[in-house]
Amino acid sequence: MHRFTRVGSTLLRLFVVFLACGSYAQAQSNVQVFALNNTTELALVRIKAEAVEYKGRKAVRLIKDMGTDGFAMLRGTDFQDGSIEADIALKTTTPPGVRMPGFVGIAFRARPDPSRYELFYLRPGNSNSDDQAMRNHSVQYTSEPDFPWYNLRWAWPWLYEAHADLAMETWTKVRIEVKGRSARLYVNGSALASLVVDGLKGQDLRGGVALWGFPGEEAYFSNVRITNSTALPVKNGSDASGTWQVTFSSDVGSFRSTLELKRDGSKLTGTWSGGLGNSCLVSGTWRDGYVELSFRAEWPSGRPGNPGDALATLAGWIDNDTASGRMRVEGRADGAWTGTRKP
Repeated sequence: MHRFTRVGSTLLRLFVVFLACGSYAQAQSNVQVFALNNTTELALVRIKAEAVEYKGRKAVRLIKDMGTDGFAMLRGTDFQDGSIEADIALKTTTPPGVRMPGFVGIAFRARPDPSRYELFYLRPGNSNSDDQAMRNHSVQYTSEPDFPWYNLRWAWPWLYEAHADLAMETWTKVRIEVKGRSARLYVNGSALASLVVDGLKGQDLRGGVALWGFPGEEAYFSNVRITNSTALPVKNGSDASGTWQVTFSSDVGSFRSTLELKRDGSKLTGTWSGGLGNSCLVSGTWRDGYVELSFRAEWPSGRPGNPGDALATLAGWIDNDTASGRMRVEGRADGAWTGTRKP
């Protein structure tokens, strides 16, 4: 009897070890590490790369010619949600007297051509500027090609860029965390994100990870680590048609309204009633579930800002019967909006 008990205990221990090893192997399969001691792990698209030693460590150096859009794709990457970590350094090569704050970053959910990708990048030369506006351009997000920096900056000022403590010709540790339609950028081991993007603009929910540089500089990369996590069940293509209960949570208070929308292909029309006016005519566009809308709002008295007519714009994603994004009333208010489709 004791013999059978010992055999059973041994089998149980072996089973537990087997499960642990299986879990460990699965966890390891979700992690990809690129030491970047050479260029063999890179698929180069309109960019040059070479293995070098820089500031005491082995790395790859990227150089891009003027007038081209390209990057170095990390082979075998297929990323949707998770984290991307890397060490990045930058040295500008422009002539003396030419201002060049630098551009260097990580592209993700990228197509290999590279026709579409999400991008976080650093601009170390802006970090210690005497001009506060320039300091606020130290880290930036874009979604190429539909939402480059210029479009995002002037449509949504200061929302997709921020200040971070950076330096030229210095290794900077970068971590990007992506979860569904949101992403965060961390630098130098900080527990606080330097830039938060709630509502990624790109239409692709997964793709490769790539190293990104800019003409007029040498971009250095080392120790890339990609951890793929279980992706949130997000899908594109949700229709915008219907009646929506919308809350605009602005910096001067909340506004609740009813939004009626109809879609004809990529064209949206409708009305906005409640806070900010009644039966205001709405027009806009739909792209695979992403919407951009505008209407002439009636800014109420009793709130900060001049009462009267003002342009309201909002953008964001429809996900089944919920929606969220960003909204602003020109010269009056800015904030997040959420919506729920009425049955």
